[in-house]
Amino acid sequence: MLAKMPINLDKVKPEELDKEILRIGLIAELDAVNLYEQLAATTNDEKIKKVLSEIAREEKTHVGEFLT
Repeated sequence: MLAKMPINLDKVKPEELDKEILRIGLIAELDAVNLYEQLAATTNDEKIKKVLSEIAREEKTHVGEFLT
């Protein structure tokens, strides 16, 4: 999980900044998908599994938004 900025954006060339911002956002969304899917696979509680799986699906929608 990304708790802080994974790179120092001050060191990114100005013409590359927007690309790096989008790349970091995409990585964060993919990380969230993986987290929620792993948590859903770990629990035996079907209600919790359903909630976590739905959140993972929502995060996948966010991934798609980055790819459009």
